[in-house]
Amino acid sequence: MTVTVEQPRTDIADEPRAADKKIDRLNTASLRRVIEPDTDVKGGVGEGQVIPSEMLTVADLDLHLTDAQRATLSREELASVAISGVRFETFLMSGFAAQMACSSDLTDPRIVYMLHEMGEETRHSRLFIRLVDQLQPKAVDPLQTRIGQLFFRRVLRTVLNRPAVFCVLVLAGEEIPDLFQKKIADHPETDPFVRDVNHYHRMEEARHLAFARAVLPELWSESSFIDRALIRYEIPRLIRLMFNGMIHPGVYRTIGLPTLKTWLDAAGSPSRVALRHEATRPVLAALVDGGCFHAGSIPARWRRLCGVDPSGEHQPSGAERLAAPIMPIVKAVLRWESTSRGKAKTVLEGVASAALPGSGGQTSETSG
Repeated sequence: MTVTVEQPRTDIADEPRAADKKIDRLNTASLRRVIEPDTDVKGGVGEGQVIPSEMLTVADLDLHLTDAQRATLSREELASVAISGVRFETFLMSGFAAQMACSSDLTDPRIVYMLHEMGEETRHSRLFIRLVDQLQPKAVDPLQTRIGQLFFRRVLRTVLNRPAVFCVLVLAGEEIPDLFQKKIADHPETDPFVRDVNHYHRMEEARHLAFARAVLPELWSESSFIDRALIRYEIPRLIRLMFNGMIHPGVYRTIGLPTLKTWLDAAGSPSRVALRHEATRPVLAALVDGGCFHAGSIPARWRRLCGVDPSGEHQPSGAERLAAPIMPIVKAVLRWESTSRGKAKTVLEGVASAALPGSGGQTSETSG
């Protein structure tokens, strides 16, 4: 009897993968666009309010704040976002460093891009620290307690050994602040230096998001049962905490508001919930596009996080569902009102034209 032993393939590592060409292009783009924030992003933050009132977390809470309170809160919230950004970027660099330390092929274009991204993240962090130094925040983050630090270290240890889980968190950590920064940068009331910081950061973050989306499908295909369970059931809760914790409860104490109550009220306010939905849907879209989830069977916790139905489509809120039956009537009334106003305006303009001297409707005696 002949026994055939199947020899393991040794050429698999040399086979090109689907994302290779895209990652090569990202490496080339990173080489061509090296921006040094200490010299290329000059200036400093101005006095007073630095972000528009509608972007404050308390915008929906009807608190009747003074101008001074709004200015203070805007600076504290922006500083909290910047500090959260620095902490997240250290998390990202830790994950990349762990993957590089365990890689069997350091010439892989993925490793090269990780090094590019780590270099860019260190520059971002230096700029954010400069911004925080200028804002001079007074708030104390109650989440940075011993228990909070222990929780973070436990998450770090768990995630660093699970590349697929790490990649999903990276997508969330990039998408959430990207939307916040876009809305701030596009608003005319934003401080000019803050606008410049956001434009610079978003330009490089676009490449980081493209890299995470490119490698997610291959990381998912290599992931374990536990990895996939974590992504389906636990990561949505962690992303919600990331979103709400980006602006910590301590900022409200600086203007005399209760910390935890205001934080929870703000997190559940319509504008913040809508912002969370808008910021996290691209993460879900990347999971669907990468073959991790399938439209029609989106996990329940992801549906609640992103405000979507099982197919991944927008899920109307309770208020929107209640208003839906009467919306056609409201729109019809508004159209009628608009038409009536237009007709009334035409009649009034005709009367005025006939009555005012020098108008086109004046009599022949006047014109003569």
